[in-house]
Amino acid sequence: MSTLKKIQDKSTQDEFDKKVLSAIQHLQPYVKHRLYVAESTGILPKNMYRSNDLIDTAILELYEGGYNIDDESLAVKLKLFSLVDKDLDELFKKEAFHQKTVSTQTILEEELDGLEESFSVDADLDFVMKEDFDDISYAQDNKHKHLFLYADNNKSLLETFEIQDISAKKSQQVIGGFYSWLPTQIAGIVDLYVFGKLSFEDISKIKHIEITRIERVFRAIKKSFRKNIN
Repeated sequence: MSTLKKIQDKSTQDEFDKKVLSAIQHLQPYVKHRLYVAESTGILPKNMYRSNDLIDTAILELYEGGYNIDDESLAVKLKLFSLVDKDLDELFKKEAFHQKTVSTQTILEEELDGLEESFSVDADLDFVMKEDFDDISYAQDNKHKHLFLYADNNKSLLETFEIQDISAKKSQQVIGGFYSWLPTQIAGIVDLYVFGKLSFEDISKIKHIEITRIERVFRAIKKSFRKNIN
């Protein structure tokens, strides 16, 4: 191989590597938040899994599984999100759904169907999104989850749901109740949008579901969240 060819190949590889590194800035907050909520709601043991390890595994899967070195930055980003999201789903399934034999995609579809059944009864989800999130009976609806006081940085969530003029204590209670109630797979959709900074179109590619379905679920969740935080 000529020296010029080697230089060109190295330059192309370096550019691809930069695209991978660029995606990490969005992967990191997404993975950290999903692990934090999973630990807080009792799905995962505390401090057993690290975001860096999961991201490193996804990057390794990308390089070892074959990739198009000429892919645009967005394509690389979505591929990495798909890989890390798959690994998170499998991790949550192993820890919280180990008695089930269905796939994570089936779990997602069941959760979406369940939410949409709720929408048909009450578009605001008022019958499940209780006004008082610290009511003990609220935590007993799902044996895999419990209420917790949300202590992570909530600025991104509050901005997404257009919430203003709320005390820190109230926001901690309501966001904790929100994630305690929200099914794991649906919470992943919210986090892809809020912390992963992905569009509904991007999320539909990662989750393999229709954009309109994502939009419909997100609108209902957003409306209910804003209503119940008052």
